[in-house]
Amino acid sequence: MAACSVCGKKNLAGNNVSHANNKTKRVFFPNLQRIKSHTPHGVRRVYVCTRCLRSGTVKKA
Repeated sequence: MAACSVCGKKNLAGNNVSHANNKTKRVFFPNLQRIKSHTPHGVRRVYVCTRCLRSGTVKKA
């Protein structure tokens, strides 16, 4: 999976914990959107998390 091109947010690993305290591996995925954005190399399609989109750190094309 991709990472946010602004803040670098990516997948995190953790555990599912049942009521009986059994632990199995799971993955937390960030909410990434593929958008057209202004970059130093021109307009590119990049993956950006919704937190960066909402805060206005990304200039959409």
